[in-house]
Amino acid sequence: MVKKPNCDSAGDGVLRSLLGFVLPGRPLGRLYFLFAIMAFEYAFCFVGRGYIPGHLKILGITPDTYGQIPIFAYAVFLGFGHFRLKALREEIPFGRILFAGHLLCIAAVLSFTVAAREGLSWPRFDTFGYAKSALYLLGTVLLVPACVPLRSWMDAKRATGWLWLFASLIGVAGWLFGTPVRLLWAATSTVQSGMMQKATLDAVSAVLRPLLPDLVVDPATFTLGTPRYMITIAPGCSGVEGLGLVLIFTSLWLWFYRKETRFPQALLLIPCALGCSWLLNIFRLCALVLIASAGGSDALTTGFHAEFGWIAFIVIALVFSLATQKISWMRKLPSSVPNTAGELPRVGMETLTDASVELDKDRGESPAIRAYLVPFLAILAAAAVSKLTTGSFDWLYPLRFVAAAIALCFFWPELKKLNWRFGLLGPVTGAAVFLMWIAPSWWAHEHAASSLGAELAALSPSARWAWIAFRVAAAVVTVPIAEELAFRGYLARRFISREFDSVSFSSLTVLSICLSSVVFGLEHMKNLMDWQHLMLGTVAGLAFAAALRWRGRMGDAVVAHAVSNLLLAAWVLGLGDWAQW
Repeated sequence: MVKKPNCDSAGDGVLRSLLGFVLPGRPLGRLYFLFAIMAFEYAFCFVGRGYIPGHLKILGITPDTYGQIPIFAYAVFLGFGHFRLKALREEIPFGRILFAGHLLCIAAVLSFTVAAREGLSWPRFDTFGYAKSALYLLGTVLLVPACVPLRSWMDAKRATGWLWLFASLIGVAGWLFGTPVRLLWAATSTVQSGMMQKATLDAVSAVLRPLLPDLVVDPATFTLGTPRYMITIAPGCSGVEGLGLVLIFTSLWLWFYRKETRFPQALLLIPCALGCSWLLNIFRLCALVLIASAGGSDALTTGFHAEFGWIAFIVIALVFSLATQKISWMRKLPSSVPNTAGELPRVGMETLTDASVELDKDRGESPAIRAYLVPFLAILAAAAVSKLTTGSFDWLYPLRFVAAAIALCFFWPELKKLNWRFGLLGPVTGAAVFLMWIAPSWWAHEHAASSLGAELAALSPSARWAWIAFRVAAAVVTVPIAEELAFRGYLARRFISREFDSVSFSSLTVLSICLSSVVFGLEHMKNLMDWQHLMLGTVAGLAFAAALRWRGRMGDAVVAHAVSNLLLAAWVLGLGDWAQW
């Protein structure tokens, strides 16, 4: 008797083989998969799209506003329940029919958005809004059981206990108090609303008053300076963005190196880092006024104002990382290394060497880390230097290409061990990422404002084309190699093992790919509110990681990245959409 194959199991197997790592089979990966889709679709459908009258309302609030609650709560649930959920190993099915219905609902929501943008008429505009809200809700209801069946939800609840209730309360609290907290640094027409701005204004004026007798301070408009040069302390100038970046970095660093770090001692470094960030921001504003008042050029003041914050963040991050590794009170020592307060034992050179090797083994960091990170760090350092010494136009951009090229040549003996071959998948992936990247600009039927075109036109033809040549060369050659080595070659594997170079590219996990892609998206943000480039960068990172994992070849990811940047360069130069650069 021949046993008939199970159609559902066979269908799921084919689907998983087609999507690869994108559709994980175990509960934890599927929960992350669901979160990624929900967050992306919510941001794409509603964030920054404007309010449409006639939305279905519940207690006077539109459901897309309520959508912030489950997304925030879900993030808390996954963050605190990750290791308990990791113990759930049973493979779970995927509801293809439910997912197809979800895609139809989201497609309808997007079609309504397109209709609104094009100014198409609708029988009743209220009906338009109700339909969009209802379809979004229906699509979400279909998505949840399609990705994670009810039985798996119950298993997750049993594994995490009352975490679901805690996460839900945190989600509601974040939604309720998010706006009031933002008002701590947001400016309005009254002084009382800008607490962070007021504190910054008072600190800067206290430092400058003894140095500048003619200092003028206007608390009503958060303005201060001299008759020659005045600055306005906007919400971003209060240092809150730097504080947020420092808090995120220090928290992630301590989590990353939790096995090598002593707690709770290491937690004391976080408020120290935050305090340094605040003081350096005060120094930045004071120096800006002093430089401009002393006759500094516009290029110097513009570059200093724009880039000092990033330089300060890099310095704080570097000092923080060194402190966690060099201060013995903060760092765990391997058991084989003597750590007594009494007389030191007499040991020979061989014993010291063995202890050093054991210490490196305990840290678990591969010596190859420099080859993967230094080229990217060279680009960041060159960018900081060039922008610090130039104005709005970065005429020293070629320095980034030269710095990265030197670093890549220096570490090429190590890097040539990678598989740099590529197939058709690389260019196809790059073309798809390019189309996704320009979709917002094409959708809006207009280019974002940028002064780059006018600044290039002001240069001589030889200088203009030389700058463009270096810009394209960096985008197509050095930047793809350096970023793929850093984000996919190192970071995606580092999330799996401290000995990252022992992890094959074909073994990248869903979690490591998603986390490294989010960091890649953060690197492309122009400011903390630039959600569009965060989402686009994250999706691009996922696509490049997919190309890398498919054949396990670094060449596929680099070529995909290079083709995407090359097509984007052609778009910019051909259509004058300079904001893409």
